[in-house]
Amino acid sequence: MNRFTPLPAGLAFRHPATLLATWFGAGLLRPAPGTWGSIAAVPFAYAIVHFLGAPALAFAALTAFAVGIWASERYCTAAGTEDASEVVIDEVAAMWLVLAALPLSPVNWIAGFVLFRIYDIWKPWPIRNVERRFKGGFGIMADDMIAAIYAVLAFVFFDILITVIA
Repeated sequence: MNRFTPLPAGLAFRHPATLLATWFGAGLLRPAPGTWGSIAAVPFAYAIVHFLGAPALAFAALTAFAVGIWASERYCTAAGTEDASEVVIDEVAAMWLVLAALPLSPVNWIAGFVLFRIYDIWKPWPIRNVERRFKGGFGIMADDMIAAIYAVLAFVFFDILITVIA
């Protein structure tokens, strides 16, 4: 089994769209490129929060969302597909949004990671509808951002529930 997805013809690894769309190659890893992309987002998130704070991470998430629209569109056009599995900038932007909303601790961040992956894979309403309705870079990016919002809401719900029970 090949551990890496080959790049589309005409798009070099060093091309900015490739570097960003695959998050510096994390999305080329197999299996589960979305999970690898989510994992690769965490060290960057920690550095941003550590040096600049959670609001800076939220801003970085929105910036990654905007840049990701272009990068994923460019990469998928070169790959000849609507949503290439190796495009993980959407996971990066969404993970950053989740982690910006959570208190900085390993337990909280692991919970946020797990909740985001659950919603990103499960795609409950309206995530799947957004994924089907919007095509191109915006569609690739938007469904993950909604999954991030679901993950944050679930985290808050469970946090309140644990507080009430305890």
